[in-house]
Amino acid sequence: MMPFPGVGIAPDRLPGLLARRVKQAIVAEVVNTFNDRSRGERPVTRRPDGLFGPRAVAWRVHGDVTTMMLGGIAGLLLQMLHPAALAGVWDHSRFRSDMQGRLRRTARFIALTTYGGREEAEAVIARVRAIHEQVSGILPDGTPYAAKDPALLAWVHVTEVTHFLDAWRRYAEPGMSGADQDRYFDEMAQIACLLGADPVPRSRAMAHRLIQDMRPQLRYDRRTYDVARLLLRQPPQNRLAKPIQTLTMQAAADLLPAWAQHMHSLTVPMLGRPLIRAGALGLATTLRWAFR
Repeated sequence: MMPFPGVGIAPDRLPGLLARRVKQAIVAEVVNTFNDRSRGERPVTRRPDGLFGPRAVAWRVHGDVTTMMLGGIAGLLLQMLHPAALAGVWDHSRFRSDMQGRLRRTARFIALTTYGGREEAEAVIARVRAIHEQVSGILPDGTPYAAKDPALLAWVHVTEVTHFLDAWRRYAEPGMSGADQDRYFDEMAQIACLLGADPVPRSRAMAHRLIQDMRPQLRYDRRTYDVARLLLRQPPQNRLAKPIQTLTMQAAADLLPAWAQHMHSLTVPMLGRPLIRAGALGLATTLRWAFR
């Protein structure tokens, strides 16, 4: 079959070439989003000699780009309802000018502790612990706080891993067994303990109880509003990404428990949920196709 004039590509080969180019473009965009090229960051190499290994449930759950994005955003929205967790960001973070950088650093921490070698994982955990040592202050009501507080670390941990798992179950493995869910929490407890968290949930039921026990301490005020809006309305990297970013934020809010959605005034209308979830599933399917 003759190629197109001046192009040198046979028509019957064009779909395959287009598919490869689309895949390459998607992968490049994701890699650039999660790796700071100016700092020489590259995607984390999967190594079997890390904290977990290929058979771990964490390797399965943390390997999906879309569900980790959704779970990470939902986890942050729940985290910031705790006044001390919010204050650590408000007083000691450059989130106002570098929200993307904060999200990128969190994603890299998860990648290194999940897939990196043991030395890499332990090194990044040590760096985070050192940062926590320097983060402390006074809440608006006069209560002192410190990022190294074991109970506060436990709150940050449980909000993250619960929503990583919830996003995975909704958009990747709805039939995930209860045993594997509990195993995931037990695996992730290793990181939480190394960070100094206490109490650390080792099952889904324990995680649920910890969140419920913390509810009386949660608050929503003007600072919560400001941080949440900066997270949810950060400008996209380009105009084409805006619809995807809007969908991502809506799907993340949809993962929150109803009471947390209400506190944030982010309640997802019942009629809108199927559309949001279908869109998020389509995004997840597309990214899995690109990385396959």
